[in-house]
Amino acid sequence: MGWENLTSISEFFLLGLSEQPEQQEVLFGLFLSMYLITVAGNLLIILAIVTDAQLHTPMYFFLANLSLADACFVSTTVPKMLANIWIQNQAISYAGCLSQLYFFMLFVMLEAFVLAVMAYDRYVAICHPLHYIMVMSPGLCGLLVSASWTVNALHSLLHTLLMNRLSFCADHEIPHFFCDINPLLSLSCTDPFINELVIFTIGGLAGLVCVLCLIISYAYIFSTILKIPSAQGKRKAFSTCSSHLSVVSLFFGTSFCVYFSPPSTRSAQKGTVASVMYTVVTPMLNPFIYSLRNKDIKSSLRKLIWVRKIHSAQ
Repeated sequence: MGWENLTSISEFFLLGLSEQPEQQEVLFGLFLSMYLITVAGNLLIILAIVTDAQLHTPMYFFLANLSLADACFVSTTVPKMLANIWIQNQAISYAGCLSQLYFFMLFVMLEAFVLAVMAYDRYVAICHPLHYIMVMSPGLCGLLVSASWTVNALHSLLHTLLMNRLSFCADHEIPHFFCDINPLLSLSCTDPFINELVIFTIGGLAGLVCVLCLIISYAYIFSTILKIPSAQGKRKAFSTCSSHLSVVSLFFGTSFCVYFSPPSTRSAQKGTVASVMYTVVTPMLNPFIYSLRNKDIKSSLRKLIWVRKIHSAQ
Protein backbone atom coordinates (compact mmCIF):
# COMPACT_ATOMS: atom_id res chain seq x y z
CA MET A 1 0.00 0.00 0.00
CA GLY A 2 1.38 3.44 -0.91
CA TRP A 3 1.79 6.30 1.51
CA GLU A 4 -1.00 8.19 -0.20
CA ASN A 5 -3.52 5.59 1.00
CA LEU A 6 -2.86 6.06 4.70
CA THR A 7 -5.94 6.45 6.87
CA SER A 8 -7.30 9.96 7.43
CA ILE A 9 -9.58 9.18 10.37
CA SER A 10 -9.30 11.50 13.35
CA GLU A 11 -10.56 9.37 16.22
CA PHE A 12 -11.70 5.99 17.53
CA PHE A 13 -14.40 5.16 20.07
CA LEU A 14 -13.52 2.96 23.03
CA LEU A 15 -16.63 0.99 23.99
CA GLY A 16 -15.15 0.14 27.39
CA LEU A 17 -16.18 -2.71 29.65
CA SER A 18 -19.91 -2.04 29.55
CA GLU A 19 -22.33 0.16 27.61
CA GLN A 20 -24.99 0.02 30.37
CA PRO A 21 -25.39 3.53 31.89
CA GLU A 22 -26.25 2.17 35.35
CA GLN A 23 -22.92 0.30 35.52
CA GLN A 24 -20.70 3.27 34.71
CA GLU A 25 -20.56 4.67 38.25
CA VAL A 26 -19.71 1.25 39.67
CA LEU A 27 -16.96 0.72 37.09
CA PHE A 28 -15.57 4.21 37.72
CA GLY A 29 -15.39 3.69 41.48
CA LEU A 30 -13.95 0.19 41.15
CA PHE A 31 -11.21 1.06 38.66
CA LEU A 32 -10.34 4.35 40.37
CA SER A 33 -9.81 2.43 43.63
CA MET A 34 -7.75 -0.25 41.89
CA TYR A 35 -5.67 2.38 40.08
CA LEU A 36 -4.89 4.34 43.25
CA ILE A 37 -4.01 1.15 45.14
CA THR A 38 -1.76 0.00 42.28
CA VAL A 39 0.15 3.28 41.96
CA ALA A 40 0.47 3.80 45.73
CA GLY A 41 1.55 0.18 46.34
CA ASN A 42 4.20 0.16 43.62
CA LEU A 43 5.55 3.58 44.58
CA LEU A 44 5.80 2.41 48.20
CA ILE A 45 7.84 -0.60 47.08
CA ILE A 46 10.18 1.70 45.11
CA LEU A 47 10.47 4.14 48.04
CA ALA A 48 11.21 1.33 50.49
CA ILE A 49 13.96 -0.06 48.25
CA VAL A 50 15.53 3.34 47.56
CA THR A 51 15.58 4.46 51.22
CA ASP A 52 16.73 1.18 52.82
CA ALA A 53 20.43 0.48 52.25
CA GLN A 54 19.92 -3.19 53.12
CA LEU A 55 17.75 -3.55 50.01
CA HIS A 56 20.40 -2.21 47.63
CA THR A 57 20.96 -5.64 46.08
CA PRO A 58 20.37 -6.96 42.53
CA MET A 59 17.09 -8.71 43.45
CA TYR A 60 15.54 -5.53 44.86
CA PHE A 61 17.00 -3.40 42.07
CA PHE A 62 15.04 -5.54 39.61
CA LEU A 63 11.97 -5.46 41.86
CA ALA A 64 12.09 -1.64 41.87
CA ASN A 65 12.17 -1.67 38.07
CA LEU A 66 9.25 -4.13 38.01
CA SER A 67 7.25 -1.81 40.30
CA LEU A 68 8.09 1.17 38.07
CA ALA A 69 6.94 -0.78 35.00
CA ASP A 70 3.72 -1.75 36.80
CA ALA A 71 2.94 1.85 37.79
CA CYS A 72 3.57 3.08 34.23
CA PHE A 73 1.77 0.06 32.75
CA VAL A 74 -1.50 0.73 34.55
CA SER A 75 -1.19 4.50 33.98
CA THR A 76 -1.18 3.91 30.22
CA THR A 77 -4.75 2.58 30.08
CA VAL A 78 -6.81 3.20 33.23
CA PRO A 79 -6.72 7.06 33.44
CA LYS A 80 -8.11 7.39 29.89
CA MET A 81 -10.86 4.88 30.67
CA LEU A 82 -11.75 6.79 33.86
CA ALA A 83 -11.78 10.10 31.98
CA ASN A 84 -14.08 8.67 29.30
CA ILE A 85 -16.52 7.44 31.95
CA TRP A 86 -16.40 10.75 33.85
CA ILE A 87 -17.03 13.01 30.85
CA GLN A 88 -19.28 10.41 29.16
CA ASN A 89 -17.28 10.58 25.96
CA GLN A 90 -15.79 7.41 24.46
CA ALA A 91 -13.64 9.15 21.86
CA ILE A 92 -9.87 8.90 21.65
CA SER A 93 -7.90 10.68 18.95
CA TYR A 94 -6.04 8.70 16.30
CA ALA A 95 -2.68 10.01 17.55
CA GLY A 96 -3.73 9.36 21.14
CA CYS A 97 -4.71 5.80 20.27
CA LEU A 98 -1.37 5.05 18.61
CA SER A 99 0.48 6.68 21.53
CA GLN A 100 -1.45 4.53 23.97
CA LEU A 101 -0.66 1.45 21.89
CA TYR A 102 3.06 2.32 21.88
CA PHE A 103 3.38 2.81 25.64
CA PHE A 104 1.15 -0.15 26.42
CA MET A 105 3.31 -2.50 24.34
CA LEU A 106 6.48 -0.95 25.78
CA PHE A 107 5.50 -1.59 29.39
CA VAL A 108 3.87 -4.98 28.88
CA MET A 109 6.99 -6.34 27.19
CA LEU A 110 9.26 -4.53 29.67
CA GLU A 111 7.48 -6.35 32.49
CA ALA A 112 8.01 -9.68 30.73
CA PHE A 113 11.72 -8.96 30.27
CA VAL A 114 12.20 -7.83 33.88
CA LEU A 115 10.45 -10.97 35.15
CA ALA A 116 12.81 -13.07 33.00
CA VAL A 117 15.84 -11.18 34.34
CA MET A 118 14.59 -11.71 37.90
CA ALA A 119 14.39 -15.45 37.21
CA TYR A 120 18.04 -15.43 36.10
CA ASP A 121 18.94 -13.51 39.25
CA ARG A 122 17.24 -16.19 41.41
CA TYR A 123 19.03 -18.92 39.42
CA VAL A 124 22.44 -17.42 40.18
CA ALA A 125 21.53 -16.80 43.85
CA ILE A 126 20.33 -20.37 44.48
CA CYS A 127 22.48 -22.44 42.13
CA HIS A 128 25.74 -20.43 42.40
CA PRO A 129 25.55 -18.57 45.72
CA LEU A 130 29.33 -18.24 46.14
CA HIS A 131 29.62 -16.45 42.78
CA TYR A 132 26.46 -14.36 43.13
CA ILE A 133 28.10 -11.03 44.00
CA MET A 134 30.68 -11.42 41.24
CA VAL A 135 28.19 -12.51 38.55
CA MET A 136 25.37 -10.09 39.38
CA SER A 137 27.60 -7.03 39.40
CA PRO A 138 26.12 -3.50 39.31
CA GLY A 139 27.35 -3.18 35.72
CA LEU A 140 25.55 -6.33 34.56
CA CYS A 141 22.35 -5.39 36.41
CA GLY A 142 22.35 -1.94 34.82
CA LEU A 143 23.08 -3.45 31.40
CA LEU A 144 20.21 -5.95 31.67
CA VAL A 145 17.68 -3.27 32.63
CA SER A 146 18.95 -0.76 30.04
CA ALA A 147 18.84 -3.40 27.32
CA SER A 148 15.27 -4.31 28.31
CA TRP A 149 14.16 -0.68 28.00
CA THR A 150 15.95 -0.13 24.68
CA VAL A 151 14.86 -3.37 22.98
CA ASN A 152 11.24 -2.92 23.99
CA ALA A 153 11.15 0.76 23.01
CA LEU A 154 12.27 -0.23 19.49
CA HIS A 155 9.95 -3.25 19.43
CA SER A 156 6.94 -1.09 20.38
CA LEU A 157 7.92 1.55 17.83
CA LEU A 158 7.96 -1.10 15.08
CA HIS A 159 4.41 -2.25 15.88
CA THR A 160 3.16 1.34 16.12
CA LEU A 161 4.65 2.31 12.76
CA LEU A 162 3.16 -0.79 11.12
CA MET A 163 -0.23 0.07 12.61
CA ASN A 164 0.07 3.61 11.25
CA ARG A 165 0.37 2.32 7.67
CA LEU A 166 -3.07 0.66 7.80
CA SER A 167 -6.32 2.26 6.68
CA PHE A 168 -9.48 1.75 8.71
CA CYS A 169 -13.10 1.14 7.78
CA ALA A 170 -16.10 3.29 8.59
CA ASP A 171 -16.59 1.44 11.89
CA HIS A 172 -14.21 3.12 14.34
CA GLU A 173 -15.61 1.46 17.47
CA ILE A 174 -13.05 -0.52 19.46
CA PRO A 175 -14.70 -3.19 21.67
CA HIS A 176 -12.16 -2.62 24.41
CA PHE A 177 -11.25 -0.13 27.15
CA PHE A 178 -7.92 0.82 25.53
CA CYS A 179 -6.20 0.72 22.14
CA ASP A 180 -4.81 -2.80 21.99
CA ILE A 181 -3.24 -4.29 18.89
CA ASN A 182 -5.74 -7.10 18.14
CA PRO A 183 -8.92 -4.95 18.28
CA LEU A 184 -7.24 -2.33 16.06
CA LEU A 185 -6.21 -4.94 13.49
CA SER A 186 -9.79 -6.20 13.34
CA LEU A 187 -10.94 -2.71 12.23
CA SER A 188 -8.45 -2.47 9.38
CA CYS A 189 -9.71 -2.34 5.80
CA THR A 190 -6.27 -3.24 4.44
CA ASP A 191 -4.61 -6.61 4.72
CA PRO A 192 -2.88 -6.78 8.14
CA PHE A 193 -0.71 -9.74 7.09
CA ILE A 194 2.58 -7.91 7.75
CA ASN A 195 1.39 -6.76 11.17
CA GLU A 196 0.29 -10.27 12.12
CA LEU A 197 3.53 -11.72 10.76
CA VAL A 198 5.57 -9.34 12.92
CA ILE A 199 3.42 -10.15 15.97
CA PHE A 200 3.97 -13.89 15.64
CA THR A 201 7.64 -13.67 14.62
CA ILE A 202 9.35 -10.78 16.39
CA GLY A 203 6.75 -10.53 19.16
CA GLY A 204 6.62 -14.31 19.48
CA LEU A 205 10.42 -14.51 19.54
CA ALA A 206 10.63 -11.91 22.31
CA GLY A 207 8.01 -13.78 24.32
CA LEU A 208 9.73 -17.11 23.66
CA VAL A 209 13.08 -15.76 24.91
CA CYS A 210 11.41 -14.63 28.15
CA VAL A 211 9.57 -17.93 28.62
CA LEU A 212 12.69 -20.02 27.89
CA CYS A 213 14.70 -17.94 30.34
CA LEU A 214 12.03 -18.54 32.98
CA ILE A 215 11.73 -22.29 32.28
CA ILE A 216 15.47 -22.97 32.14
CA SER A 217 16.19 -20.87 35.24
CA TYR A 218 13.49 -22.57 37.30
CA ALA A 219 14.44 -26.03 36.03
CA TYR A 220 17.92 -25.51 37.50
CA ILE A 221 16.47 -23.86 40.63
CA PHE A 222 14.11 -26.76 41.38
CA SER A 223 16.85 -29.27 40.62
CA THR A 224 19.15 -27.53 43.13
CA ILE A 225 16.42 -27.22 45.78
CA LEU A 226 15.59 -30.93 45.55
CA LYS A 227 19.24 -31.75 46.31
CA ILE A 228 19.13 -29.84 49.61
CA PRO A 229 18.99 -32.52 52.35
CA SER A 230 16.93 -30.72 55.01
CA ALA A 231 13.27 -29.77 54.62
CA GLN A 232 13.94 -26.43 56.30
CA GLY A 233 16.67 -25.66 53.78
CA LYS A 234 14.34 -26.49 50.91
CA ARG A 235 11.62 -24.20 52.31
CA LYS A 236 14.10 -21.36 52.82
CA ALA A 237 15.45 -21.68 49.27
CA PHE A 238 11.99 -21.90 47.73
CA SER A 239 10.73 -18.91 49.74
CA THR A 240 13.20 -16.66 47.93
CA CYS A 241 11.47 -17.26 44.58
CA SER A 242 7.86 -18.08 45.54
CA SER A 243 6.69 -14.46 45.15
CA HIS A 244 8.30 -14.22 41.73
CA LEU A 245 6.68 -17.48 40.63
CA SER A 246 3.24 -16.21 41.67
CA VAL A 247 3.64 -13.00 39.66
CA VAL A 248 5.01 -14.87 36.62
CA SER A 249 2.11 -17.34 36.60
CA LEU A 250 -0.50 -14.59 36.83
CA PHE A 251 1.09 -12.30 34.24
CA PHE A 252 2.07 -14.81 31.56
CA GLY A 253 -1.04 -16.95 32.00
CA THR A 254 -3.44 -14.09 31.27
CA SER A 255 -1.32 -12.41 28.57
CA PHE A 256 -0.96 -15.65 26.59
CA CYS A 257 -4.74 -16.07 26.72
CA VAL A 258 -5.09 -12.70 24.99
CA TYR A 259 -2.33 -12.77 22.37
CA PHE A 260 -1.71 -16.42 21.58
CA SER A 261 -5.16 -17.98 21.69
CA PRO A 262 -6.50 -19.43 18.40
CA PRO A 263 -8.65 -16.95 16.42
CA SER A 264 -11.55 -19.45 16.44
CA THR A 265 -11.77 -19.29 20.25
CA ARG A 266 -11.03 -15.58 20.58
CA SER A 267 -13.88 -13.20 21.46
CA ALA A 268 -13.99 -9.51 22.40
CA GLN A 269 -15.53 -10.24 25.80
CA LYS A 270 -13.02 -12.94 26.76
CA GLY A 271 -10.15 -10.78 25.54
CA THR A 272 -11.35 -7.80 27.57
CA VAL A 273 -11.70 -9.85 30.76
CA ALA A 274 -8.23 -11.36 30.32
CA SER A 275 -6.82 -7.90 29.55
CA VAL A 276 -8.27 -6.53 32.81
CA MET A 277 -6.52 -9.35 34.64
CA TYR A 278 -3.03 -8.60 33.37
CA THR A 279 -3.30 -4.83 32.81
CA VAL A 280 -5.03 -3.89 36.08
CA VAL A 281 -5.28 -6.80 38.52
CA THR A 282 -1.72 -8.12 38.16
CA PRO A 283 0.01 -4.73 38.70
CA MET A 284 -2.27 -4.18 41.72
CA LEU A 285 -1.47 -7.59 43.26
CA ASN A 286 2.30 -7.48 42.71
CA PRO A 287 3.06 -5.14 45.67
CA PHE A 288 0.88 -7.27 47.96
CA ILE A 289 2.53 -10.50 46.81
CA TYR A 290 6.03 -9.16 47.40
CA SER A 291 5.26 -7.26 50.64
CA LEU A 292 3.28 -10.07 52.29
CA ARG A 293 5.70 -12.87 51.35
CA ASN A 294 9.01 -11.02 51.71
CA LYS A 295 10.33 -10.30 55.20
CA ASP A 296 12.85 -7.68 54.01
CA ILE A 297 10.19 -5.65 52.18
CA LYS A 298 7.77 -5.92 55.11
CA SER A 299 10.48 -4.75 57.53
CA SER A 300 11.46 -1.85 55.26
CA LEU A 301 7.84 -0.76 54.81
CA ARG A 302 7.28 -0.85 58.59
CA LYS A 303 10.37 1.31 59.15
CA LEU A 304 9.22 3.70 56.42
CA ILE A 305 5.75 4.06 57.95
CA TRP A 306 7.22 4.38 61.47
CA VAL A 307 9.57 7.18 60.38
CA ARG A 308 6.67 9.04 58.75
CA LYS A 309 4.64 8.73 61.97
CA ILE A 310 7.52 10.12 64.03
CA HIS A 311 7.96 13.07 61.64
CA SER A 312 4.21 13.84 61.67
CA ALA A 313 4.10 13.69 65.47
CA GLN A 314 6.92 16.25 65.83
